[in-house]
Amino acid sequence: MLNFCYKAFAFCLLVFVSFKADAQVGVYSLKCEYKDYPVGLENQKPRLGWMLSSKQRGCLQTAYRVLVADDSLQLQKNTGNIWDSGKVRSDQSIQVGFAGKKLLAVKTYYWKVMVWDNHSRVSGWSKPAKWQMGLLNADDWNGAQWIGYNKMPDSLLIVPAIDNPGDSRWNKGNDILPLVRKEFKIIKQVKKATVFITGLGQFELSLNGKKIGDHFLDPGWTQYSKHALYVTFDITSQLKTGNNVFGVMLGNGFYYVPGDRYHKLKSAYGYPKMICRTVIEYTDGTIGNIISDGNWKTAPGPVTFSSIYGGEDYDARLAQQGWDMPGFNDREFKQAVIVDGPPLLESQQEEPLKILDEFGVKKLTQPKPGVWVYDMGQNASAIPFIKVTGKRGAVVKITPAELLDDKGMALQTAVGAPVYFNYTLRGKGEEAWHPQFMYYGFRYIQVEGAVPDKEKNTTGLPIITGIKSLHTRNAAATIGTFNCSNELFNKTFKLIDWAIRSNTVSVFTDCPHREKLGWLEEAHLVGSSIRYNYDIATLCRKVIRDMIHSQTNDGLIPDIAPEYVQFGGGFRDSPEWGSNGVIMPWYVYQWYGDEEVLKESYDMMTRYVAYLEKKSKNHILYFGLGDWYDIGPRDLGPSQLTPGGITSTAIYYYDLTLISKIARIIDKDDDAKKYEALSAEVKKAYNDTFYHKQTYQYGSGSQTANAISIFMGLADEADKPKVLANLIKDIRSHNNGITAGDIGYRYLLRVLDEAGRSDVIFDMNNRSDVPGYGYQIAQGATSLTESWQGNRISSNNHFMLGHLMEWFYSGLGGVAADTGSTAFKHIIFRPEPIGDVKKAKVKFLSPYGTIANEWTKTDQSFVMNVIIPANTRSTIYLPAKAGSVITESGKNVKNNNNISFIKFENGKAVLEVGAGKYSFTVNN
Repeated sequence: MLNFCYKAFAFCLLVFVSFKADAQVGVYSLKCEYKDYPVGLENQKPRLGWMLSSKQRGCLQTAYRVLVADDSLQLQKNTGNIWDSGKVRSDQSIQVGFAGKKLLAVKTYYWKVMVWDNHSRVSGWSKPAKWQMGLLNADDWNGAQWIGYNKMPDSLLIVPAIDNPGDSRWNKGNDILPLVRKEFKIIKQVKKATVFITGLGQFELSLNGKKIGDHFLDPGWTQYSKHALYVTFDITSQLKTGNNVFGVMLGNGFYYVPGDRYHKLKSAYGYPKMICRTVIEYTDGTIGNIISDGNWKTAPGPVTFSSIYGGEDYDARLAQQGWDMPGFNDREFKQAVIVDGPPLLESQQEEPLKILDEFGVKKLTQPKPGVWVYDMGQNASAIPFIKVTGKRGAVVKITPAELLDDKGMALQTAVGAPVYFNYTLRGKGEEAWHPQFMYYGFRYIQVEGAVPDKEKNTTGLPIITGIKSLHTRNAAATIGTFNCSNELFNKTFKLIDWAIRSNTVSVFTDCPHREKLGWLEEAHLVGSSIRYNYDIATLCRKVIRDMIHSQTNDGLIPDIAPEYVQFGGGFRDSPEWGSNGVIMPWYVYQWYGDEEVLKESYDMMTRYVAYLEKKSKNHILYFGLGDWYDIGPRDLGPSQLTPGGITSTAIYYYDLTLISKIARIIDKDDDAKKYEALSAEVKKAYNDTFYHKQTYQYGSGSQTANAISIFMGLADEADKPKVLANLIKDIRSHNNGITAGDIGYRYLLRVLDEAGRSDVIFDMNNRSDVPGYGYQIAQGATSLTESWQGNRISSNNHFMLGHLMEWFYSGLGGVAADTGSTAFKHIIFRPEPIGDVKKAKVKFLSPYGTIANEWTKTDQSFVMNVIIPANTRSTIYLPAKAGSVITESGKNVKNNNNISFIKFENGKAVLEVGAGKYSFTVNN
């Protein structure tokens, strides 16, 4: 009997403990300035955030407490000697501003958080997190100096860049790509060591012969005449007692673009250079510093040519073995030269570029004697990697290409030629090499001067024993997935995704070969597609700073940022491009709840709309590229179907409506009233000029003209249904074909999605017989191309038309943020089961946690499983006829305490639901 009672007690205890565990609220995924463990922070009031976990539905945070300490032991004792927020009654769990003591340069801070929820539960303390401060002002560099191999004469500087080969400075100069080294000794026990470093245009840092970190092409590109970025590395574990050596290799990047080979532009901010401060904290409490100065040693390196556009050459015979190791005899190195650098140094906070994928050979061909072409199967931003054996001094030429010509040779005509890499063999065993300071967009690798392994080799050429394509991109984490039962849509998603991957670097480029420039319209038009898929918050912030630094004195935001070259012919001043300076900060605020970005950008925004107002004629803007690459009767380029003034003025109006909202958010009510009044005048002028009241059409009635007028709120509410009907009529009249271009297509999709007409979107894109995504795939494209037609005279890796990915998530998958809230605090689930799509699944990580929706449609029922993160709520629209029986986990929703049934509306059942996991079934 006693044994039975004991077992019964143990069982009850287990049930009680299990119930407590299920009912518990937890805290996880602590973020500071969007990162798990940021280093080099310069914000004196960093923003903190966390996520809540709870198995109980409807969990909402009601209060929090944050502790910040400058010693991990203090934090273990629950002491926040830098900040103890106390219990703050708030549901805010993102963008929580630090409000403690002044933060010090280089210092590491530790923090944790606990929360209370609406079910009277309190969490335990979270696991601790930390951040490290950077160098907060010029004095914090402790006297570090810019150093290089030589100094460029002022007469050879080319800022801004030029594209005129007739300029006398075109091929002058002595561009040495140097090695820089510093030997130093550690004689005490190290507690922590941090290096703050940058090299322009690009650098790679090694310590005792091993590369520090796994970054590629550090630092991020900036407007070097105004500022540059430095990178922070923790090197504590790499230091050793005794002698140590820093080794730095420098490449040109955009800092110096040679006039040789292909070049979109030629810039010369100076020759390669670097600056560095290393802070060593010893266990005895003392601090040591190693700074770059004239005592560092330098010599020419084995990289003999480096062009961000034209390629890279490496002579392995010039590689000095052990140059970055202790004890190396550096008598042939000279003292570094003190040089000038950019006036401002800022910490690189966007994710670095990394090598993230690799592709092997899918096919090998020999189009003519001595030429071998490797098909890597995927067009991507990448670098070639080779393994080779052969005689000393033999040269292997590597030519990358997106396409092949009719003879099977590398074709670079559409994206700039010539671009190639030369590798000169050292002649000792198997040698491995890849470029360090250049990347390119390619699928094919053409090799000359060598023979593939196991192929006939009668002339003793070097033998290629291995070859790969190494994909490089910004290391922003992948946070979203999409899949559905329509295989063409899955392929389209992959097509767009590869263009996004290939053009997300330290800016959003249009293509990874010909341009590599930050054309700004793509950042706001395709930005939402990217944010569903990748965590690009820090990169968005960087692009916004690039625009701030690139804005001219009269307020112009040029079409590219950083603006290395001032293009003419309408390619510098297009409102659809420059308005990214207003639209992108707003989208970042909406997506991440980042109010600080609005404050940081406000001056840029107001100066830009003042610039547009000054250039307007009776409130209409008659300049810019318009709906770039729309499909019309002429060759691709500026807008053909949409009259000048429509897209530029519509976006100008959109700018004004956004700034008026922003002004109210940041407590500038007088400004808000001013911009509201001006926007009303622009709206009237726009409709007086472009709207045809008799036919309910804008301008020529093009897809873009009508769509952008609806989306921007220029069409009156009473007329919107008729304008929308005309938009759909135009699509149908073109056999459900696309005519809208770069600017208009995103707004066409948004208007159709918001109007519940995803059936039209399906009809436009579920096909391969007319220009569009399916057409490109049918022609063999593996990455989204520049033109709807996927032609060979345009780039075949371009992400400016990637707008459909947003619809895959928001329309087909049915997940979007309520525009009345920010950061997905209130989520809309509204799937569109259209066409032959029988099921779809989307998932992505929002600032509050994972949001997911998976639905399946049969003739008898519609089943939908959703995940709603804690501390959020949602409105759910289920496809259902009035009177349909709707259940959740087998229980009628009208009798479910966690669900509020609102109504049936337009063929959908509307529900209000709290956080949790739900499984809905609609029985027809």
